[in-house]
Amino acid sequence: MLQRRRRRCEGTAMGAIVLDLRPGLGIGPFSLGMPICEAFAQIDQQPNIYDVVHVKHFDEEPLKLDIVISFPDHGFHLRFDPGSQRLRLIEIFDVKRLQMRYATSIIGGPSSLATFVAVYALFGPTFPGIYDKDRGVYTLFYPGLSFAFPIPSQYTDLGEEFPDGTTPVTCRVSVYDSSTDRKVGVGSSMDKASAPPLPTGSLYMEEVQVKLGEELYFTVGGQHIPFGASPQDVWTELGRPCGIHQKQVDQMVIHSASDPRPKTTLCGDYFYNYFARGVDILFDGQTHKIKKFVLHTNYPGHADFNSYIKCNFVIFGSDLGGSFQEPSDCKHKITPSTKWEQVKEILGDCGRAAIQTQGSACNPFGSTLVYGYQNIAFEVMKNGYIATVTLFQSQ
Repeated sequence: MLQRRRRRCEGTAMGAIVLDLRPGLGIGPFSLGMPICEAFAQIDQQPNIYDVVHVKHFDEEPLKLDIVISFPDHGFHLRFDPGSQRLRLIEIFDVKRLQMRYATSIIGGPSSLATFVAVYALFGPTFPGIYDKDRGVYTLFYPGLSFAFPIPSQYTDLGEEFPDGTTPVTCRVSVYDSSTDRKVGVGSSMDKASAPPLPTGSLYMEEVQVKLGEELYFTVGGQHIPFGASPQDVWTELGRPCGIHQKQVDQMVIHSASDPRPKTTLCGDYFYNYFARGVDILFDGQTHKIKKFVLHTNYPGHADFNSYIKCNFVIFGSDLGGSFQEPSDCKHKITPSTKWEQVKEILGDCGRAAIQTQGSACNPFGSTLVYGYQNIAFEVMKNGYIATVTLFQSQ
């Protein structure tokens, strides 16, 4: 779990913030379906509000559980699908800490309790809810929105009030995509929430097909980017890069006794960074031609997490290059979800790995291992998942 702590400014005490509640769409600046990097960008833009942030993920199996961004001071968290890394569910787990604005009314927070009566008055009538006997929770559903109330089983038929005249207070609010008829509440039903469909033609998670030693093929835009292409070619096909930076000398060059080049910190080669595509492109500093591609999986637990959007690459293993027309259900393909043991089954053993530290002093996640084959190298995390794929042309 990662945690950010910043000095709290006056006026941002617990429960003081007000966020617009948008049933089926989102809350405040957070919209269902947004990539996790966009959520972090919103957090970074308002550090005085989101001054304590917890990031939770399952280190050993990062695809099994949600990536969760939690705001404990404000009583809510964001759940991201671990595969697509898009926001699928928003949960307000401590309604007394967060004021929500719906239309012109406020609900929640310490001064405006989200009671059963208040919810019904604000959102209007709806179909009867569902009572979970095991949890003692009654959930009321609206399109893209649900409210959970703790109600003892003996009072489930009493309506809006208990015998003493009090009314149940919401213990959890869920905001989820309303394009389906799924009812999302507490417990296992929260697994029904999914990110809304991507718009037609979206480049997010665009499949990038790899032809080893030859090129990348971007399937939505139809661009072919071959080795040896010029910066002008890349600009024409992919647009302006998000960043350009000079490459540091490869630390592995010391193992090449025949390399006569001086071991300086920088070399003439330079990268084009396409963070929104999860791709870096390395150009030779003398010929100005592409010599390497680096594809990023953006897994939490890696030093580059949240620097790139996940690259949805696919490498067909039939002939270490394959055809772009191979069937999508091919069993022998490598994708960001492929573990290292599966890669070895497809490509065979490659011998000992090189250790990549990435500057251990500033990297709390530790070192990774780099395994090389002809035309391709894999950077593998401690949990066995691929962090990056580097493509090159073997001499």
